[in-house]
Amino acid sequence: MTGLHSPVMPEEVLELLGLAREDRLGGGLYVDATVGPGGHSELMLGRMRADERLVCIDRDAETLELARERLGGDARCSFVHGRFSEMDRLLGDAGITGRVRGVLMDFGVSMLQLKHHDRGFSFLADEPLDMRMDRSEDVPTAADIVNRASEVEIARIIYEYGEEGRSRRVARAICERRRAEPFRLCSDLAAVVARALGGGGGRPQGKRGSHVHPATRVFQAFRIEVNDEIGQVRRGMEAAMGMMEPGGRMVCIAYHSLEDREVKNFIRDGTRAGSFVAVTKKPLRATPEEVRSNPSSRSARLRCAEAV
Repeated sequence: MTGLHSPVMPEEVLELLGLAREDRLGGGLYVDATVGPGGHSELMLGRMRADERLVCIDRDAETLELARERLGGDARCSFVHGRFSEMDRLLGDAGITGRVRGVLMDFGVSMLQLKHHDRGFSFLADEPLDMRMDRSEDVPTAADIVNRASEVEIARIIYEYGEEGRSRRVARAICERRRAEPFRLCSDLAAVVARALGGGGGRPQGKRGSHVHPATRVFQAFRIEVNDEIGQVRRGMEAAMGMMEPGGRMVCIAYHSLEDREVKNFIRDGTRAGSFVAVTKKPLRATPEEVRSNPSSRSARLRCAEAV
């Protein structure tokens, strides 16, 4: 598990949450709102005092169970299943009261979901085309969308959430294929997208000319649509800052421009309104050393806001 999930910018997270400060007041309540397999939470607990508490939330019940196995022996730690956008309600329902001193939100899909779950996130696998982070939710799957949505709607999703300029071409190819046979597997959709965009090798990206599979952006787009990820980011930040004690901090880690834009605009608008202040004027990025040891940190952008 640890080999598949190394927490991104761990020291920066601890520093910004105030857990590296020895002179902080005791009794703080912290929330890891996207706990995943528990990497950041494990580090947070390692710095927390006996009278401090940590609430671990995740939308993915299977991943939450992994975090429980990893951290469940610590009495300071509670586990709650649900959407981080509803963290205020989730804590209330669990009987957890008091203002919050720190919230961490590490957005996006985890490597565990991509590689070790039959979840339909990966374009490299013969998995059912699902993409729900919480399979108990009664929401349309990726297969439902690609098989039922209009060509115009599919193009919108791909353009808006995948930032793919050739979205109409892909949408047309998807609709032509589904008339003959509905999509069921991730590999089916990936093959159609690759043909529509010109081969399976992907396009060069980065200084070293590495290649990205042509289906990468399209799969990202459908995953975001299925899970309402951009709406979750916005509502999650609203919930977090609404629960915060004065001086409490919210730390957000985004992995693509759509998420980071939401975080940037939210912190900017809240700072202008006097609700909180931006701690990070620009997003923090992983060091070259961290990127070499943890390649998934390459695209991470960290921002922090403090309640007033």
